[in-house]
Amino acid sequence: MKALDLKTIFHKELDYIYGKEEVESFFFLYLEHYLDVARIQLQLDSEFAIAKPRTEQFFTTLEALKQQKPIQYIIGETEFYGLKLKVSEDVLIPRQETEELVDWIIKSASSYKRNDPLKILDVGTGSGCIAISLAKKFSEANVYALDVSQKAIKIARENAESNNTKISFLEADILDSTSWNSEFKDLEFDIIVSNPPYVRNLEKVDIQSNVIDNEPHLALFVDDDNPLVFYKAITDFAVNNLKQKGQLYFEINQYLGNETKQLLIDANFDNVELRKDLNGNDRMLKGIN
Repeated sequence: MKALDLKTIFHKELDYIYGKEEVESFFFLYLEHYLDVARIQLQLDSEFAIAKPRTEQFFTTLEALKQQKPIQYIIGETEFYGLKLKVSEDVLIPRQETEELVDWIIKSASSYKRNDPLKILDVGTGSGCIAISLAKKFSEANVYALDVSQKAIKIARENAESNNTKISFLEADILDSTSWNSEFKDLEFDIIVSNPPYVRNLEKVDIQSNVIDNEPHLALFVDDDNPLVFYKAITDFAVNNLKQKGQLYFEINQYLGNETKQLLIDANFDNVELRKDLNGNDRMLKGIN
């Protein structure tokens, strides 16, 4: 079958769900991932054909997309801050806002005066996207990453190895100090960062069905009556485990910006800064110990 004819079928079946531009992106992303064929190839050769056994895989992907399964889970990888990362339904798909958070950390830490290599801790690492990006940028840093999910840790380890970074991983629950205290009791960090669960159950109605139906709820949702439970635990940990002038960073719920900021103020952090993302939403927070 001609690749262009297959693309036409994708548009016919999917445009009403995703829109023409996104379907175009899906098709070429999968074409490159599955066949290692770039978009330009179809412009240069309108007769380019795909053998039947391989077109069947495209139709399998088409059906998965019709069920609104994220393309990142279908191909098993995504790009984050210039890095390729493996993803599965055991980890969240990294978002643009998290890239913005990483960029903020890198720019701030690049001017951070220090005599020793940076010590960095990523709490709730998921795919490892934050920890790996920081380890890639600060190659001499000692980077630690924690997650409660054994399956997430497995994915993160594979991503660290494939991106040639050295990270110390720990399977632990930040809400249960007995699971991490012995590992961190003698460590002080220059940077602690976290993108913890923060979506309240009451906000599920605002979440797209492809997220609700596919991404791990453990990494997404918190109880309505205690939505800042992870932020409070991490802030308390940071008070005792950040070096003097150490930096604490959070990705946050855009609707709870002021409340999350107040946590850091109440914990006597200095220069607490609430920052908006590129869409104008309160999504990032920083404080200095």
